[in-house]
Amino acid sequence: MSQNTAPKATEMLAADDDGLARATELLRAGALVSFPTETVYGLGADARHGEAVAAIYAAKGRPSFNPLIAHVASAEAAQRYVQWSPLAEVLAQAFWPGPLTLVLPLRPGHGISGLVTAGLDTLAVRVPAQPSAQRLLQRFDGPVAAPSANPSGRISPTTAQHVEAGLSGRIAAILDDGACGVGLESTIVGLAGDTPILLRPGGLAAEEIEAVLGRTLANRDIHDPLTAPGQLLSHYAPQERVRLNATAPRAGECYLGFGRNSGARACDLSLSDSGDLAEAAANLFGHLHRLDSLGKPIAVAPIPDQGLGAAINDRLRRAAAPRSRA
Repeated sequence: MSQNTAPKATEMLAADDDGLARATELLRAGALVSFPTETVYGLGADARHGEAVAAIYAAKGRPSFNPLIAHVASAEAAQRYVQWSPLAEVLAQAFWPGPLTLVLPLRPGHGISGLVTAGLDTLAVRVPAQPSAQRLLQRFDGPVAAPSANPSGRISPTTAQHVEAGLSGRIAAILDDGACGVGLESTIVGLAGDTPILLRPGGLAAEEIEAVLGRTLANRDIHDPLTAPGQLLSHYAPQERVRLNATAPRAGECYLGFGRNSGARACDLSLSDSGDLAEAAANLFGHLHRLDSLGKPIAVAPIPDQGLGAAINDRLRRAAAPRSRA
């Protein structure tokens, strides 16, 4: 019996025992449940259930050639589905649970739906650190495919209210556990070949990964086929246009500031008055949601392109990229 047609109403669940039990029940029935991680809110479905995964694509309006991340409770659980390696062990020991996704070859008999991998022979997998996400995954005891819980291409959600605004009525439930602490999607590292590749910058700085590995990460060629989530050139986009590296707003624009470049207009917000990149990362998507609700173009102050600034700038470039207005 198919369970993945959109419900008439989306349940809002507290992140307590009752809410986690209900969320687990819905996932096991093939329904869609949004849940918090330390990065952003994900839109979860059983990664082994093809119809449930198809419902993620339908709810988000997501292109089916764009693969998904499978979330599991531990490194041991990940090894049920992927071929482990010494490099994977090093990175898992250092950064899991946490905002790091590893792309590894699928192991025989993995049972993962081909819709999760977009037909590739690799799987993107991570172990989130957020406590209620951990409890949900432990209860579910299986892989949960979960892209960000927003309409495809739009601003990623860092609160349950962001999810509700974008997907209410399209999904079964939202597990509400407050705002996400990191606020940027996970960093993705490809380990399918001999050389570790940075496939997507994110909430864990590449420099930290390189320090643990004792080597430099290779960079993905933007012309390569999609091999991991979050590689579309236009993504994370507000409804209105975004202008980058703006030292001041133009007439009719909102201004998203950073450090001493923060503006003083009534509609302005600052990612971080002190220039703290971790604070800026945590605030990025929430501030874009707030400014986008004003219905004005958004000008964004320059952000240093180092550490977490590289991931912030990656998201901002995609938000500002030309896109269809269909």
